[in-house]
Amino acid sequence: MAESHALPAPRAGEWLRQFLLFGAVGVAGFVVDSAVLLAVVATGFIGLYAGRVISYLCAATFTWALNRVVTFRTTAGPATSSQWARFVACNALGAFVNLGVYAWCLAALPHLPAQPVTAVAAGSLSGLIFNFTLSRLYVFHAEHT
Repeated sequence: MAESHALPAPRAGEWLRQFLLFGAVGVAGFVVDSAVLLAVVATGFIGLYAGRVISYLCAATFTWALNRVVTFRTTAGPATSSQWARFVACNALGAFVNLGVYAWCLAALPHLPAQPVTAVAAGSLSGLIFNFTLSRLYVFHAEHT
């Protein structure tokens, strides 16, 4: 009989724990993103768009580090610049998913333009699931670290 090298399926409880922690880390990242943006714009030397680049990179670094030690602590492996880059790239793809679902909802569901918060929620949830899945499989997975 051939030997299987597949990883064991994660327990549902472990998956849910990671998903909830990933979401909580994301909320903390939102706070960091907003605070840094307000702080750098308040200096008067940086505008909203350049400030947003700075705040996003700070928040991405913060959430990468926190997810490493909290959410994916058992599989994160060593902290490397390539792991950070994979995390940023995966989250950028998640942003496209978020915006794509948002745009699709507005275009396909005629009542949503009057209630865009529903489309925002659908996009956000889609992006969250996408980011979590890619982070779990490609950023903090033991085989990739």
